Amino acid sequence: MATALRVEQPELAVDELATRFLGELLRPGEAGYDEARRVWNAAIDRYPALIARCTGTADVMAAVNFARARHLVVAVRGGGHNVAGNAVCDGGLVIDLAWMKGIRVDPVRRTARAQPGLTWGEFDRETQAFGLATPGGLVSSTGIAGLTLGGGFGWLSRKYGTTSDNLLSADVITAEGRQVTASPTDHADLFWAIRGGGGNFGIVTSFEYQLHPVGPSVLAGLIFYPGELAGQVLRFFRDASSSFPDAVTAIAALKMAPPVPFLPPEAHGRPVVALSLCWSGPIDDGEAALRPLREIAPPLADLLVPRPYTELQSMLDASWAPGFHNYWKADYLGGLPDEAIDTFVDHAMAITSPISDIKVIPLGGAFARPDERFSAFAHRQAPVLMNINSRWADPGETDRHVEWTRGLWQAIQPFSSGGVYVNFLGDEGEDRVRAAYGPAIYDRLAEIKGRYDPTNFFRMNQNIRPRQQRTSLPTPAG
Repeated sequence: MATALRVEQPELAVDELATRFLGELLRPGEAGYDEARRVWNAAIDRYPALIARCTGTADVMAAVNFARARHLVVAVRGGGHNVAGNAVCDGGLVIDLAWMKGIRVDPVRRTARAQPGLTWGEFDRETQAFGLATPGGLVSSTGIAGLTLGGGFGWLSRKYGTTSDNLLSADVITAEGRQVTASPTDHADLFWAIRGGGGNFGIVTSFEYQLHPVGPSVLAGLIFYPGELAGQVLRFFRDASSSFPDAVTAIAALKMAPPVPFLPPEAHGRPVVALSLCWSGPIDDGEAALRPLREIAPPLADLLVPRPYTELQSMLDASWAPGFHNYWKADYLGGLPDEAIDTFVDHAMAITSPISDIKVIPLGGAFARPDERFSAFAHRQAPVLMNINSRWADPGETDRHVEWTRGLWQAIQPFSSGGVYVNFLGDEGEDRVRAAYGPAIYDRLAEIKGRYDPTNFFRMNQNIRPRQQRTSLPTPAG
């Protein structure tokens, strides 16, 4: 139970930190502790010895110095949305950035300076006041920090690249507790690494993004087709996606129809194919470009309409509420041949949870243009990204949902291109982290990790072991 996992810190030591800490310090048993230790994925149930809710950079530096002096395992929390649950640890210190929500938009330079506690919904609200945006995630509750550091794919990525492609600079607190600025001209090695390499290299307290004209309305929404047409719809979707203009981002999801009023009652709880679409160019051009996807067959529902970009960013939120158990498997695919489509359809018909789904995402466009010299984000030439999202409420059902997920993932391996998007990666071990980058990028990341974090202080992440590691820190419990 919880008491067995706690590592209590001496009162005097915590009081010493409190004299240098403006935010809130939470220990087990205190009001607010249980809420603060929970993350989006309810399958993660960990008990840190201390949660440090930071108000600014000085608090982050104080927390890092405190943890380093006491050899504490450290977890860093931004939005707490990552499926692996690395934002919280057992028996160590959580450096919680959720209160750091400052943002300043410069509409003339088309840039934004943002703190790591922001979610994409909060970020977009400010930038859209000026008709601007940068590629964010697929739901509004995702934190900007974790998404950016892992690369960042969203509704604008085929037009404007990944989130990290649009990062101009970042202020980073290193394992030594000092701040450095990473940019193309300052600490350029670190700047390369944090754009895709995750939280391995420090805590980013400020992100500077390039913004682009977007909206205020985009052509976006969902089109639902009945599950018995899944093979036909996916084949048409595959063929159409090969010639998508960059302004199109499209996702095909195989799932069970939710009990919502815009779907006919007889479809509720039955298999469907949902096409989630975004056209980020002129609306009239989008109507013509997306019309074929509306005419594959008579749809169950067609919700593709001009809508505010901020509404698009929250369009899928209801399907991704916190409090559910999650188990994911993902891969880049070398293509989507008929055999792969048949595999997806067969497993979708046997899906074990009404809130699970299988996502197929065509890539290309601006996503694919940079190479490994530009940033640490890898596998840009893969044509398709696949994500199996298993979600359920009852922890007693875990085994059957995990078994279904693994069964589909194993069946689809003949079509994998051998890599995985790090932001979709669960707790799957070092080999899968290496697969997220490939040998050349991983080796360079390990060298840079050795320069900025030689003791692997920041290890509660999709961890990249530093080259020439000097010492070993405690392994997280659990």
